[in-house]
Amino acid sequence: MLTIHTAPLVLTAGAAPAPDGAVAEGAVLVDGEQVTAVGPYDEVAARAPGARVRRWPGVLTPGLRQWHPLWLLRRCYHPDPREAGELGEEPLWGERLAALGDLGETRWSGSVRRGLQRMLRNGTTAVASPGARFRDPLVATAVARSGLSVVGITDAPGTSGGGRPGLDPFAAGRDLAGTVHGPLTVGGRADLAVFDVPDEKALRERGAATCVATVLAGRLVYRAR
Repeated sequence: MLTIHTAPLVLTAGAAPAPDGAVAEGAVLVDGEQVTAVGPYDEVAARAPGARVRRWPGVLTPGLRQWHPLWLLRRCYHPDPREAGELGEEPLWGERLAALGDLGETRWSGSVRRGLQRMLRNGTTAVASPGARFRDPLVATAVARSGLSVVGITDAPGTSGGGRPGLDPFAAGRDLAGTVHGPLTVGGRADLAVFDVPDEKALRERGAATCVATVLAGRLVYRAR
C-alpha cells in the first residue's frame, strides 16, 4: 500500500530539493520498504492520488543512528513494566545494575528487546557496531528481529554525560546531519522519524524524546499516543 508521510521536511545537506535542506510542506511517498518520492507535498501527492496520507505534527527527518547500542543494551537493564514499582522505569546501570545480581539469559533477553523498543521511541532506525555486526548473540538476534539496520562505527562520537551514553542519539552532541543514518532518497529504504518540534534547531535542543513516529523499512513501528 502506498503511503504518504507529510510534515515540514528536514533532510541532510545535499539531499533535499530545497537549497537549505528543508521543505515547508514536505512529503515522503513510501511503497513497501522503499521511498519512491521525496519533495513538496503537492508534487508527491500528484504522483500517487490513491495513497494513504499520514499527516504528522512537527518535522520529518531521516531515521537516526544510535552510536552506542551495545552499551545501552548490555550494560543497562531495562526494567519490565511489571517491575516498575520496584525498579522504576528508567534503565539501570552501574551500581544499581550490579545490585540486581545475576539476571540470567531470560531476563537479559527481555531487557535487550525493551531497550530496542526504547530506541525506536527515540526515532532510531540504525545501530552502530564494529564491522556492522554484533558478536553478542542476545543482541544480534534481537536486532535482526527488530529490523533495525546495523552500520559501522567510523567517526563515532565519544560518550557524554560522564561517560554514559543515552538513548537520545542527539546526546552525542552532533547536529542532524551527523546523527541521521542517511538521507531520504528515492529507491532507498524508508527509514524516517517525526519529531514534535518546529524546526531542526529545536530538535537539537529538545532531543529525540520529542519523537512522535518512527517508520522502519516502511512500517510504522512507533507512534506516540
